Parts: sequence; C-alpha cells; structure tokens
Amino acid sequence: MNKPKIKLNRLEKWKGSLDVCIRCGYCFAHCPIYKDTRWETDAPRGKMTLIYGLINGEVEPTDYVAEKLLECFYCKRCENNCSSSLPITQIFTDAQADLLEAGFDVKGTTSVTNRGQCTLCLECVRLCKHEARSYDGRIVVDTVKCQSCGSCIDSCPRMAISMNLGFGTNPDEMRSEITGFLKDDKRKNAKAIVFCCNWSNYPGFQVAELVSEDPDPEYKILVTMCSGRVQSQVIMEAFAQGAWGVLVTMCPEDKCEHDGNVRTKMRINSLKKAIHELGIGPERVQLEIVEKGNQKQFQDGVKKFMKEIKDAGPLKRG
Repeated sequence: MNKPKIKLNRLEKWKGSLDVCIRCGYCFAHCPIYKDTRWETDAPRGKMTLIYGLINGEVEPTDYVAEKLLECFYCKRCENNCSSSLPITQIFTDAQADLLEAGFDVKGTTSVTNRGQCTLCLECVRLCKHEARSYDGRIVVDTVKCQSCGSCIDSCPRMAISMNLGFGTNPDEMRSEITGFLKDDKRKNAKAIVFCCNWSNYPGFQVAELVSEDPDPEYKILVTMCSGRVQSQVIMEAFAQGAWGVLVTMCPEDKCEHDGNVRTKMRINSLKKAIHELGIGPERVQLEIVEKGNQKQFQDGVKKFMKEIKDAGPLKRG
C-alpha cells in the first residue's frame, strides 16, 4: 500500500552534500551486503541514489525503499573509502529515522526479539554498547540505534533474538557454508574454517576471488559482522563436519566497535578447555588479533595457523 507524502526533516540537511557524491563506486568493493547480493540497491552508492531521489521527489517512499535503507551493518568501510568524504552512515541513519517516523514498519538487518521465547533476563540490554535495547515491561529495540552487529544474538540463553536479514552472517547461514565447504567431494584438501571479523579485516573482492578460483582451497573464509557473534556451537559444528581446525580473527581489545572481542576471547578460552576434554588439541581452535585493515597481518596469521594444523594432522574419529 502506498504511503502518503512524508516529511524528510532529517534528510533535508543533506541535500547539498548528496550533490557531492560522484557515483564513483569505490564503496562497492567494501560493502559486505553488496558482496553477498551483487545488487545495485544493496551497495552504498545505490542507497545514496535512493535517498537523493527521496529528497528530490523522484523516488516514491515505499516499504521496499525503507527496507533497503535499513540494510546496513555500520562497518563504515564505505565511508572510510568514499572519494567525496561523505558521512554515509549518518545519512543512512537520518533516512531510517525519517522513514520509521513516517510509519514504515521494516527491520532490515536490525535485531528482533521473539517475545514468546524471551525470559526478560535483560542480558541483551546490558551488553548493547549502542543502547539500542531497553526494558519497558518487555524488550524494546530502537531500530535506528541498532547497528546490526548481532552481538545480542549470541548473548540470549533462549535463542530468542535473530536478524531477519543476515546476508551470510547468521549462524544458520554459516553452518550451511561450513557444511558445503567441508563436505564437497571436489574439495579434497578442505581443512579449516576462518572466521574473519568484518571490522578488523574484511577480505576484499580480490582476496575473495582468489580463494574461490582455487579448485581445491584448504580453508574457507566466513565473514562475521563481529567476532563476538561466532558461537561455540558453530565452531563445534565445523569439527563435526570434518574440519582440522578453526581460526577466529578479532580486533585489538581496545578497538572493537561493539566490545565483542572481550566475549570472543572468553569464549575461545573456554572452548579450548572443553575440546581438550574431548581429546581435541587446543591448538586446533585459535584466536588471531588483527589490526583494522591490516591484510598482511591477517594473511600471516592464517598461514601460521594452517601450518600448525597441517602439522597436527586430521582429527581422529572414534
């Protein structure tokens, strides 16, 4: 159903700034959503074009447009590489606020809570660094404040939190990727899963293409929006599917946007103890700290990890 004409009070102030965008497309190679879909309106440039059309009355505000503008993981890679130095994520946030205020009920990549499963433990409220979750007799999510890091998903003991659109980053999607990689008969050398934190080091198109072009790669890179989202169950699933080892990369402790690396470190240390009791060497689950954008540090860490697990050999099955 079409919506009536809406007020774009927040977006109006960006009218002149949007004229600065030269539509160069540098943002494409850095957007995890576009990398997953290859669809123009999922890229920052496409979203900026939609916003430009909204402000100038050339694009009709619809649920589709609102949904697209709420699809963002706030990694700010587009912003950091914008040739026009535009504050892209702030423009997205103002667009979201205007559309939600106008009555569009869309979720995009923000987290949602299943109230039937929620026990009101408030753990998600306590850990949300962005203050997007609050308690008002029930869990309330501020869709505009939510930055889609997904850390709250793993914090919920009842698994009552989910992200409607994960673009390959949700636990179920990762499990599917793990199974597809390790169980593919054509990949005789498949050995490891590498969880790559989007904020510390997101592999660009060139790296991704080099891996995919290899007919029989030894490891699979899975991008997670925050290392804090890598669940212990997903790591154990990799071992159950035949992985020799699992590597998780994270930001330095004082540089995580969501404090997810603190939880990651605790989780990996606990997991090492647990798998040791199962007869799995703790060296098979490793954590690598990678400075933001340091591709060499990431590659060196993976190379070292792969050497160690190849020296350890495949897991012995009972």
